[in-house]
Amino acid sequence: MDSYAQNRPRLLTSSRPLPDFEVVGTQGPWLHLQGGTRIFDGSSGLLCTNTGQSSPRVRARIQEQFDRYTFGGAAVVQPRIQMDLMERLCRAVGRPDDSVALTTCGTLGVEVAIQLARTITRARDRKARGDILTSTLSYHGMSALTLGLAGNHTRRPRAQDALGLGPAFPAPYPPAHGSAHPDRACDASCADEVAHEIDHRGSENVAAVLIEPINGTTGGAFVPPDGYLRRVSEICRERDVLVIHDEVLTGMWRTGMALASHHWEGCEPDMVILSKGLGAGYTSVGAVLVSPEAARWLRHVEADSLPAMGTMAANPLMAAACLGVLDELEQLDLTALAALGERLSHAMTSLTDIPTVRDVRGRGFLYGVEVGAGQLWPVMRAAEERGVFFYPFTGAGEPTSEGFVVAPPLSSTDDDIEFLASALTGALKAAS
Repeated sequence: MDSYAQNRPRLLTSSRPLPDFEVVGTQGPWLHLQGGTRIFDGSSGLLCTNTGQSSPRVRARIQEQFDRYTFGGAAVVQPRIQMDLMERLCRAVGRPDDSVALTTCGTLGVEVAIQLARTITRARDRKARGDILTSTLSYHGMSALTLGLAGNHTRRPRAQDALGLGPAFPAPYPPAHGSAHPDRACDASCADEVAHEIDHRGSENVAAVLIEPINGTTGGAFVPPDGYLRRVSEICRERDVLVIHDEVLTGMWRTGMALASHHWEGCEPDMVILSKGLGAGYTSVGAVLVSPEAARWLRHVEADSLPAMGTMAANPLMAAACLGVLDELEQLDLTALAALGERLSHAMTSLTDIPTVRDVRGRGFLYGVEVGAGQLWPVMRAAEERGVFFYPFTGAGEPTSEGFVVAPPLSSTDDDIEFLASALTGALKAAS
């Protein structure tokens, strides 16, 4: 190795015990590698490239805005393209009357939602404190605040660095709550733990419950029991506590619906946080959607007291890219998309017969495959040798589980799903 290579700056980022790919091109869900081979993106990048890559629609939107102007502060320049995005986004996810705060990423979206919740409840109810309650299997971002607040035990800071924060109630899944009732599975009554925690702290001290409607990468795509999210909403409304759904990962049709919460009735939140599938890998973005009932209280506060969104928040190129993503998503045949999701579901369910596999769970285009101890990286390596890669999830339970997320782009074809399933089956059997 020459001296330059030895002394060059290091990119401080996460790594894995497998070699990186040298990508020279993309086409939808496929990465074209140096040497003429290609590999299928079985995890939509970092669960964000919902529409695949190299979209002509996204490129056209960005180019059109680039030729007009590339930056304009929303408080100075008329935010026309940002307003177009807001209106189309709210209609697309079935919340046409919401107000929207645009941010630069999902983590900041969570922080903005937290501050908005505190502002709203103090204006509305004169809350004494602004506690935000999360679950023991939650993950809500990579800032000091969100890591301290949430329950991802692998990424949680040390106790002395956690700002005095931590998860407040057990998630309704076996690794977190199964020991509480070994004679039965989790059900809607597990939401009583949320009520208990609010009452313990005093509802006057709790601003919101922040929850992932379907578990993301902490534990790997656990789906809540029927009725659970509805009961959480009922409990919170009885106590004047807001409900925030973190759909950073699950939003924009990732679970087969525009929002994961749409799989159940009666659980509409006061706020929704979106990010990954909205930017789809083309731009970093976060969006906080606020219901009209909650947003009206923001008119009672000074504009300067609203949370800062960031210098690059709501910039026009970001908005243009997101409009291109919506162009892609809105041209999808939803009937065909549902059928494709069913095909993926069937393929994932069939994996449970393989000895390496301990569990498979998920919904739509998001599945967690849990494997035996020490099997994760052998399976991942075997899958990549067969032309597909996946994203490892952060394990849960004690001892910590191992597994990976299967989350192909929504633009995948029937042949793509068949290829993914065949390669994954072969990889799992090879590692058995």
